[in-house]
Amino acid sequence: MTKLNRSIERGLLVLETVSSNGPTSLAALSRTTGLPKATLLRICATLEQRRWLARRSANGRYQLGSAFPDQGSRPEGAYRLIEAGSEELLRLSEKTGLAADLAGEVGKGRVEIIDTTRVYKTHDLNPDCIGFRPSPFRSALGSAYLFALSPEARAGVVADLARNLPAKDRSAVDRLPQWLRDFQTRGYGIRQDGYWGRAVDYGALPSAIAVPITVAGRPVGAVNLVWPAEGEPVARVADEHLPDLKAAAASIARNMRGVIDSPG
Repeated sequence: MTKLNRSIERGLLVLETVSSNGPTSLAALSRTTGLPKATLLRICATLEQRRWLARRSANGRYQLGSAFPDQGSRPEGAYRLIEAGSEELLRLSEKTGLAADLAGEVGKGRVEIIDTTRVYKTHDLNPDCIGFRPSPFRSALGSAYLFALSPEARAGVVADLARNLPAKDRSAVDRLPQWLRDFQTRGYGIRQDGYWGRAVDYGALPSAIAVPITVAGRPVGAVNLVWPAEGEPVARVADEHLPDLKAAAASIARNMRGVIDSPG
């Protein structure tokens, strides 16, 4: 009988665990696989290098990477965007002292938060935002992405969104022309006053500013800075940190092009 390669067996076990359970911490991987954490760190580092695994910057959990064979169940480009943006997101947060979110496109004019640096004890914000799809009109991330679409693409998705959004969001469609002019003047998207994107039982109501991430002339997502609304005014945060936010978006876009162009 042919002897099996134990290292490959262990690597496949890790991939099967993450594939079955979704984003998984090192401790959970150790419990599920029965492997020591030191062994898992070496396995995961190897799989990360091959881009079969990716590690979230916000909580250190492992998820399937951009080079893992597509199972058709993840948002298109999400893992590539995480790989291109996770380190830049951390640098942005460390430089500004504010939390930052990364959102990727999911179609029909919407984006989904795919990575975050929010830590409740540090930022007083609900960190449970991965997978949330903010309003395309009332949120900073959603509006930044929508603004960056071509006029033709935006007209199509707005017409579709207007038919399917809740009434409070549909009313925002009427204000779209003025909102576009305001965005052009400011150069960033903002969270509408009082917009509460997700009902949570802890954390402050946030304020946010966001800019799109564009590759080859089209938006692939957006990145924001987010902080408690009772803290700094939006204009003051933008004056101090908008250049850093735009630089992060540009860096993520460059990294994204590198990930798309790389083999594997």
